[in-house]
Amino acid sequence: MECNVADLKGKRILVTGGAGFIGSHIVDLLCDEDCREIVAIDNMVRGRPENLKNALARGPVRLIDGDIRDNKLMTELVKDADIVFHQAALRITHCAAEPRLAMEVMVQATYDLLELCVQHEIERVIAASSASVYGMADEFPTTEHHNAYDNRTLYGAAKAFNEGLLRTFNDMYKLDYVAFRYFNVYGERMDIHGRYTEVLIRWMERLEAGLPPIIFGDGQQTMDFIHVRDVARANILGAKSNVTDQVFNVASGTETSLAQLATALTSVMGRGGLTPDFAPERSVNPVPRRLASTAKAEELLGFRSTILLEQGLDQLVAWWRDELSSSAKPRQKEAAVS
Repeated sequence: MECNVADLKGKRILVTGGAGFIGSHIVDLLCDEDCREIVAIDNMVRGRPENLKNALARGPVRLIDGDIRDNKLMTELVKDADIVFHQAALRITHCAAEPRLAMEVMVQATYDLLELCVQHEIERVIAASSASVYGMADEFPTTEHHNAYDNRTLYGAAKAFNEGLLRTFNDMYKLDYVAFRYFNVYGERMDIHGRYTEVLIRWMERLEAGLPPIIFGDGQQTMDFIHVRDVARANILGAKSNVTDQVFNVASGTETSLAQLATALTSVMGRGGLTPDFAPERSVNPVPRRLASTAKAEELLGFRSTILLEQGLDQLVAWWRDELSSSAKPRQKEAAVS
């Protein structure tokens, strides 16, 4: 049953992390909603202005190069907004490398943002959480009722705390919100330039060079992959729903091992003869299994993933190769001039 009762037409929207991987896709979909204004704030550490190229041409989109820790700036942005999509975050590996920065960005800045949302009577907050709150779950498919105390990562701890803040602000101040526990999100605009890039990007780099992908662990670790456009669509459904004070898994409900993922990617890239190399498992996020129950999101939001893994990988590879080609052209011009 789909619960779309709110209309985003004429609304003023603020998206934190709006030039990033997921945030930019949310902005894309918001351009179809006849919003009055869509403001994307991003510090460009993981975000890129190029991610919003089409949105800036299509809709009433404004990109702010700024930091969510800048309280003066955030006050100005929040006071002019009706709805806030909070997507800004550090990557899990970045949190482990710089824990104090993680607390500033993931915890304090989120508290400050929610406080501003209450002060300026924001109608609704749509917040990004993560499957990391579960740690190693003891039930599969994992439902939203599973406790969040098995997490052992700073990233997951911050996300669990954020969920607690949302519940508290709802109880104390009636702040309307929904939160989404993203599972393994992939797709176009993944961070290919930063230090903390996803394993899929590293695999594509190796496969393109004729090298086998490296799997950390035995390859039997599983993930629940969901395409970024499906994730963005879930956010829009959450914004338009009358459901509040709820957390939802956002996943495909399909379990894929790293070995299966490597096989699928090598096939998509035309490198089917290459078999993975194996290396010791990394300690940052040693969760061997992910599989979500998607029943709650389907029942209350009418959300179900639509993009199959092979289709999504094909689109990701095509985008990535185009990005490589585009970035190579300026270098070729410089070489020709010098």
